[in-house]
Amino acid sequence: MTTEPTADLTAADLADDPHPHLAQLRERAPAALVPALGGWLVTSRDLALRVLRDADAFTVDDPRFSTAQVVGPSMLSLDGPAHTRHRDPFARPFRPARTRERFTAFVEAEAARLVDGLAPAGRAELRGELAGPLAVAVVAEALGLEGVDAATVRSWYGAFVEAVSAITAGGAAPAAAAGAYRSLTAAVEEAIAASRPGSLLAEAAGDAAAGLTTAEVVADSAILMFGGIDTTEGMIANAALHLLGHPDQLRLVLDDRDLLPAAIEESLRLEPSASVVDRYATRDVVLGEARIRAGDLVRVSIAGANRDPAVFPGPDRFDVRRHNAAEHLAFAHGPHFCFGSHLARLETRTALTALLDRLPGLRLDPGRPARPHGLVFRKPPRLDVRWDR
Repeated sequence: MTTEPTADLTAADLADDPHPHLAQLRERAPAALVPALGGWLVTSRDLALRVLRDADAFTVDDPRFSTAQVVGPSMLSLDGPAHTRHRDPFARPFRPARTRERFTAFVEAEAARLVDGLAPAGRAELRGELAGPLAVAVVAEALGLEGVDAATVRSWYGAFVEAVSAITAGGAAPAAAAGAYRSLTAAVEEAIAASRPGSLLAEAAGDAAAGLTTAEVVADSAILMFGGIDTTEGMIANAALHLLGHPDQLRLVLDDRDLLPAAIEESLRLEPSASVVDRYATRDVVLGEARIRAGDLVRVSIAGANRDPAVFPGPDRFDVRRHNAAEHLAFAHGPHFCFGSHLARLETRTALTALLDRLPGLRLDPGRPARPHGLVFRKPPRLDVRWDR
């Protein structure tokens, strides 16, 4: 690797409050070598788009890719025809019309059930009592994992997230990830064998054109847990935190519910729940003033790109009327764009609607302040709220 431009940042800096550091980097060196991360960090939106769009020059298909180390080759860690073969059987059911038809009633019923269960208490911890359970229920429903309780599913993806975060920070995957993967494998094998109507796993395994093996279906289902559970949980929690933390913006949404989708896009821009994605240079490339060498790790800071002032004026401000908030990169871009984005938006919009409709005077608990945290997956560790009973 070349040594300039270089940034003396730690993983802890970026996990705690990355935005001031990312702003300085973006102004000084939008593609900078960060030794603590083992590679380059891209922080401007234009360079981020260039990396994400060009799978020939910047690939995920590398044995160092963190998720591949945890679950093996999958749609997230392959490019080209192999990527298409893994992705297409899972992506087709998540097209907009099919997503609305398949999931709207289920998500609305589940969100209402969860919020109504919280209502009598007058207080709750929204990440653990709403955002997480809703995301888990939807993924279990989509995959057809009948007979697997929510706590088990959460333990699986929690182990995977911990492992990916540890590898990204330069460590090793905890041993718990292997045990979780064995349990997931058994559940996927059962779901495929049962072939229940509507089971995404059975549908993918039965796609003759793709010809995925059971092991490949298991790997791809683990990836769906990252997008379908952890990042959706974070998306819901972050959106609730942003709205409740900005009473003036909340009032705009309460007065005009048509602003709610825009508020969600602005929250995605301000604090994407997946804040960084990895690529590997396949050849020597120049990014800005950085001379990337073949084989170098190139980490794209979605969080940095989403606050690029060249695209988003006043980038640190939460503004539900921002005209171009949807130009964020929270769902990535290019061949690895998140095909579950429509479902994640549906879940977030439905959860926030249930909260605002059913919990009068909903507000943050002033005795338990919250803010997002995390190197790769960013969300508040807990989100305590209160309301009028």
